[in-house]
Amino acid sequence: MSGFHEVRFPLRLALGVTGGPVRRTDIVNLSNGREQRNARWRFSRRSYDAGSGIKSIGDLYEVLAFFEARCGELYGFRFRDPLDWKSCAPAATITSADQLIGTGDGVTAAFALSKSYADAAAGSVRPIAKPVAGTVTVSVNGVTKAATAFTCNTTTGLVTFAAGHVPAAGALVRAGYEFDVPVRFATDRIEVNLSNFNAGSIPAIPITEILP
Repeated sequence: MSGFHEVRFPLRLALGVTGGPVRRTDIVNLSNGREQRNARWRFSRRSYDAGSGIKSIGDLYEVLAFFEARCGELYGFRFRDPLDWKSCAPAATITSADQLIGTGDGVTAAFALSKSYADAAAGSVRPIAKPVAGTVTVSVNGVTKAATAFTCNTTTGLVTFAAGHVPAAGALVRAGYEFDVPVRFATDRIEVNLSNFNAGSIPAIPITEILP
């Protein structure tokens, strides 16, 4: 991804932000009272307000310094979603069986990380491009692989098996991991009024996801 800095928004401040997934749907009301709905985006995009995580002047300065280092909207960066940041549920422990990322064919050595959201009616698969280094664990047909059996590119989310460890045909490849969301600031301007800030009014600092 061009124009991207592999640095994370301060984790302490990210825990207090507001936001979540956003989708775009076209809805046409028909003359018979029914609707036609069409998804404009294949994948959702997360949107956050970093201003809600600021509790002090020190926090505000830290965000301003981070904003300046990214040149506003120019460079993307990593962001940990305070609710959705690992391959399992928030209160669960990561395991190598968390997410199905592919089925072996005896030849393919590289598999892209992904995360599924599903219920009995439907599901959605989300590409994961920014796993956290040192957290990725992989299994093949339920057997956890040693760390020497594969590598994971933490800038693309691509898991590559070493020679001699390529999954056999029909083998289920699963993975567990922590991950960040690739984002950028959604504004080139941050307005700060310390009088208002001391009175409880905080600046809006919008952040939006960048799809890899």
